[in-house]
Amino acid sequence: MDIRYSCNPADFRRYTTEELRKEFVITDLYKKDAVQAVYSHVDRMLVMGIMPVDEVVPVDKGIDVWHNFGTEYLLERREAGVFNLGGKGYIECDGERFDLAFEDCLYITKETRDVKFGSCDRENPAKFYLCSAPAHKKCKTTFLSIEKAQKKPLGDEKNANKRVINQFIHPAVLETCQLSMGLTQLAPGSVWNTMPSHTHERRMEVYTYFDLPDDNVVMHFMGQPQETRNVVMQNFDAIISPSWSIHSGCGTSNYTFIWAMCGENQAFDDMDSFSATEMR
Repeated sequence: MDIRYSCNPADFRRYTTEELRKEFVITDLYKKDAVQAVYSHVDRMLVMGIMPVDEVVPVDKGIDVWHNFGTEYLLERREAGVFNLGGKGYIECDGERFDLAFEDCLYITKETRDVKFGSCDRENPAKFYLCSAPAHKKCKTTFLSIEKAQKKPLGDEKNANKRVINQFIHPAVLETCQLSMGLTQLAPGSVWNTMPSHTHERRMEVYTYFDLPDDNVVMHFMGQPQETRNVVMQNFDAIISPSWSIHSGCGTSNYTFIWAMCGENQAFDDMDSFSATEMR
């Protein structure tokens, strides 16, 4: 398991491109019948990619749970949200099966001991993207389809930021401990996300970009508003965004991304916004 430590914003200013990518960018999340895991000390968020092909893959495959988490099993003191970014698949949670199509989501409560992932077609395997945060209360494991997500249209064509925020793991949709997740879809011809940009000091965030056409990229912007940096993101790349950092992007095409947040609260609009002309 790859472990990433917290970064001071003053130190961040001196990072090279290589250092930025090593600290914050997550690549190669989907490998055949493997669990790829990155643990961030920023609010102790765990990011995982699971692509079952020939096997039904347990969530802790290849992970020393006691050494890394100090618990008997992975979700003993954690909750998780999972999106399927590939072909049809399924997740078994303590013997209960949930079928997930493309862009469907499953919230898994803490104290779920046995979690396994499978694909329905090995030629078109599921790609499960999982984010997990520490949890202190048990909620209800819940399936959420893309059709049933709470939809929040934003932006317009004039500003190239027409998009729909699909809220899945969100207080208005279901009860969780601290994890929030959703999926934002940009309309054709729109390329900007989260602009005007913002920070939220009380929550960190992880983005993962997908649905990018071949040979296209997203320029992800991060850093404090007074001194920003850009990171080039490719299809299925994820990036860790500390609470002090803005998080917005501009693509060479429209795209989709998943946001995952954890921290002090779940108030979606608790943010500090900055106009484009304020940023440097």
